[in-house]
Amino acid sequence: MPSSQPETLTKAEGSSAHAAPAHLRRILLTGFMGAGKSTVGRMLASRLGWEFLDLDTHLESRTGSTIPELFAQHGEAHFRRLESTALASALGRSRTVLALGGGTPEELTNRLLIEQTPATLAVFLDAPFPTLFDRCMLQEIGRPVLADPAAAELRFARRRPLYARLSRLTIDTSALTPEETVSAVLLGLNQTPHSRR
Repeated sequence: MPSSQPETLTKAEGSSAHAAPAHLRRILLTGFMGAGKSTVGRMLASRLGWEFLDLDTHLESRTGSTIPELFAQHGEAHFRRLESTALASALGRSRTVLALGGGTPEELTNRLLIEQTPATLAVFLDAPFPTLFDRCMLQEIGRPVLADPAAAELRFARRRPLYARLSRLTIDTSALTPEETVSAVLLGLNQTPHSRR
């Protein structure tokens, strides 16, 4: 069954919202599992008064299947094609904070979609692999990818340069709480040489 988690969060109300730069219409969060993309994304969207969208949840909603089911039934190549169409759909939204899947930037199609979508800023939530691994273990969420830590670390090493190259802003989250990470992103929005228009 697909996740029962809502696809988007309600927009923030009141004076607590912060303004994003006027030309910016969407912020993408990228990074490995455990980076805090969903947690930080929800909080960031709330602070901006925007919507939050998790790409994996969006894909599950579109297909009526969970991510593990899609992998098991169709294989990774088919899953990645579905992910690309879900990403294209998500990039059509405005005033949205989008949490990417950890493997999304591995596909050239996805990198091109992100790089060529105007008014989009990608933010890399970075941390060393041991920190990310420990966070995942603390969450006690079944993550089959982490069953073999050595293989997971190799995957992290392969993806990390892609996250960095795709992003205009990198936040080292290793010593930050989610709240501090959100504050660092908000600060970075106004200091970053700006995103594709």
